[in-house]
Amino acid sequence: MEVKLDTVPSLVSKLSSVSSQTRADALKELRLITKLEPDSRPFVAESGAIPYLSETLFDSSPYLQDDAAATLLNLSISCRDSLISTQGLLDALSHSLRQHGSPSSSPSAVQSSAATLHSLLVVDDYRPIIGSKRDIVYSLIDIVKCPNSPPRSVKDSLKALFGIALYAPNRIALVELGAVPALFTLVVKDGRVGIVEDATAVISQVAGCEESEEAFQRVSGIRVLADLLDLSTGSSLRSKENAVGALLNLATCGGDWGLREVREEGMGVVDGVADVAENGGIKAKSKAVALLKVIDGGSGCIASVFRDPRFDSLLNQTL
Repeated sequence: MEVKLDTVPSLVSKLSSVSSQTRADALKELRLITKLEPDSRPFVAESGAIPYLSETLFDSSPYLQDDAAATLLNLSISCRDSLISTQGLLDALSHSLRQHGSPSSSPSAVQSSAATLHSLLVVDDYRPIIGSKRDIVYSLIDIVKCPNSPPRSVKDSLKALFGIALYAPNRIALVELGAVPALFTLVVKDGRVGIVEDATAVISQVAGCEESEEAFQRVSGIRVLADLLDLSTGSSLRSKENAVGALLNLATCGGDWGLREVREEGMGVVDGVADVAENGGIKAKSKAVALLKVIDGGSGCIASVFRDPRFDSLLNQTL
């Protein structure tokens, strides 16, 4: 470990070399060190590597982009403050994302850049900073909606979008930049369970703003979410939990339209909502009970239609 740490300043200094081979060798070594030696990451950051790594994302070589992006991802696990405080870091990550699909771009670098953003978005204070970068938000959405995007890039982009959406004011930008149709296209057309789960997680958050109403109407969003809760569709429990959260947000944030549509569609998937109320996680159970109460509206319609004692029990729960 000590020998490797002693070599770090020398490796970092080589990142500014005029020789592309020297830079490439140094990048590979730093990538390996930061992957295998977690304790080395702060030292690499303190040695001034981050500005050079950021600059390398603009390089024409996909191989250099790949190693630089992977090293930044490794550093983001332990040195988030150092990354977010480095001038130009977010611009470099944005550039990497915008190049997805380009012949001169490394798909692995795009994936690592999206994953780095997801790692940074773990910190609450960084969400408004990253969310204010509309070029980043747009590029993440563009990756999600591009049919040729590798699955790992889609998943990491969805996770980054979820982190951005956790900060409520960011949701407006997500709607304005076309996140809703892109997300619902994945839900409807993509059969990969993990992708659908991640997409519905973002949908659940975006549904929590008034501006989402028109966008959800255009994609028949409430109908799609209701279909996910239909027990016959075989959706995963996590997708159902996310659908419950989205419908509840639409009913409470989407005005009269949201409440009306959720009640109409909800009567057809009460069993699915009850399944989440009984088998979901703690937060999901609470949301499912709240959604059942929204659907029932205090009218007793659920009990009168289904005549199942379990609904009486669920509706009488105190939230």
